[in-house]
Amino acid sequence: MGLGCFGGGIGVSRFLVNQGAFVTVTDLRNEGELSSSLKQLEGLPIVYRLGGHHDEDFIHADMVIVNPAVPENSRFLQIALNNRVSVETEINIFFALCPAPIIGVTGSNGKSTTTGLIGTMLGQTSRRVWIGGNIGKSLLTGLEEIKPQDIVVLELSSFQLKRLSSIQRSPHVSAITNLSPNHLDRHSGMDDYIQSKKNIILYQHENDYAVINYDDPELRKWEDECRGRILWYSTKEKVRNGVFVENDDVVVSLDHQMKKIACLSAVKMPGIHNIQNILAASGAAYLAGAEESHIGGGIAAFTGLEHRLEFVSVVHGIQYFNDSKATTPESAIAAIRAFREPVILIAGGGDKGSDFDEFASVCVKCTKAIILMGTTAKKIYGLIQRKMPEAGRPLLFMANTLNEAFHRATTVAKTGDVILLSPACASYDMFQNYEERGRQFKQLVQAL
Repeated sequence: MGLGCFGGGIGVSRFLVNQGAFVTVTDLRNEGELSSSLKQLEGLPIVYRLGGHHDEDFIHADMVIVNPAVPENSRFLQIALNNRVSVETEINIFFALCPAPIIGVTGSNGKSTTTGLIGTMLGQTSRRVWIGGNIGKSLLTGLEEIKPQDIVVLELSSFQLKRLSSIQRSPHVSAITNLSPNHLDRHSGMDDYIQSKKNIILYQHENDYAVINYDDPELRKWEDECRGRILWYSTKEKVRNGVFVENDDVVVSLDHQMKKIACLSAVKMPGIHNIQNILAASGAAYLAGAEESHIGGGIAAFTGLEHRLEFVSVVHGIQYFNDSKATTPESAIAAIRAFREPVILIAGGGDKGSDFDEFASVCVKCTKAIILMGTTAKKIYGLIQRKMPEAGRPLLFMANTLNEAFHRATTVAKTGDVILLSPACASYDMFQNYEERGRQFKQLVQAL
């Protein structure tokens, strides 16, 4: 239920067909909208129900595999449950069958970058590393190749973690980056969102580890509920049993042992938030057996992920950055603050129920111009306008399309400026997903 465009639905469909299951794929989107996913399933004996769901499919199935994007209150899921049909997820199946230890990463912001960093660090060791989950790749299709001596790194969303509680499993090492309001259009409230995230630690065993951001006041409260051991990390304090910064070093302090990794000069990603991601990744990789040289080598080799504060190009002395994955105000704030140069910001999109008050304040203080688009544009425009110390500072515009917003930004920009796409909002009001939004931005830059 919910083939989607990010790979999880494709992976679980392939896996189930290979296991001999009779598979029906049903999605509210039509064939044209799902063309890229359908192409990857060509030739497989699958029944398709596209452009809508049918009651009988949920009554007569043996199992329903639900995509994380499917709302929990879907009446079709209720039909399945009323007919005693098992409801599972791709991640739950993987957890149940994976023979290798799992590192899980979650948080409101930074989880994809942290996942990628851990994978790069562990890739410097002799172990085979598998990366998947919410980062866009199902590992079910490679399950037969995964060996007990390998290591798996999964990015886990709140929706994946919420359903993971039904099998009472948590990763062997869990890394939690931060918590701020997110997906409140789908969760019943902040408490429900936090509780979903908390499943990443609730079913750990005493020899498992939680790598937790000491600087996050909400995460600090999790200490009493951790069943495994905690390795804190902080950019502000030298934490006991933790990971912190000292001069140009990342320091891992655990069980009266201290390891120093001279590496921060090699960091290729701007912003203090990326130092936090590096500390989280260093802690998780160290607990999985990485040595100082592996961690340092991984940091030096990692240049960032696509659509996450991704450097695109310099044209006429203006730098262009694609941060389309910034779908929360907090992640966009981190991106804005990553630059010392004047920032011209392109923001706005679908509304996930986020609070834009602090985002508006940061826009006023830290940007030269803001161009807003999407369904949140008017709301954010009003907030920024009310916070302006004087009219016209920063410059403030609204645009109907990304193309219009981009060309407005280029007319405002001067040599030495940064044009930053960091929307602070979801993409679904104007694009198929954040990747399409980011690709269109990059195409506009390349066209210059």
